[in-house]
Amino acid sequence: MDFQIRLATVEDVPAITEIYNQAIALKSATADISPVSEDSQRTWLAEHSADKYPVFVAEDQGAVMGYSSLSPYRPGRMALRYTAEISYYIHEDFRGLGVGSRLIERAIELCPRLKIKTLFAILLDINSESIHILEKIGFQKWGHMPNVADFGGAECGHFYYGRRVVV
Repeated sequence: MDFQIRLATVEDVPAITEIYNQAIALKSATADISPVSEDSQRTWLAEHSADKYPVFVAEDQGAVMGYSSLSPYRPGRMALRYTAEISYYIHEDFRGLGVGSRLIERAIELCPRLKIKTLFAILLDINSESIHILEKIGFQKWGHMPNVADFGGAECGHFYYGRRVVV
């Protein structure tokens, strides 16, 4: 499938909000349990500078198919300044089309310019789709925190998947 990956803008906030709220509803793609507002997502986007921690959207003919973000890991702890967390979410109409892989690959391509040496993703251990995508792109399981997430009595754990992107 042919689509464009570009930096997110404030005009993308409604689509980003919709996509993230779809992920929340799945109860397997994020540990958030309540829908988020456009205002909160606008604030979140403003905290991601394009020159260090960008947010990307995948777009086809004006439709936002998904997005990814790079975020600092333990801000202020300078020994960790070359490590970032990657997150990605795909609109339900575009899952299984390679959108997530392309978003992750685009972020990896930019890591040398962003001075990021190590990427990791934190995901629920029941999120088999994300596990498959990350392993396909060369991420490895670096850690597991069992039974730390509780969805109304249904517990699951967190996996930490990581990849060294600059050797």
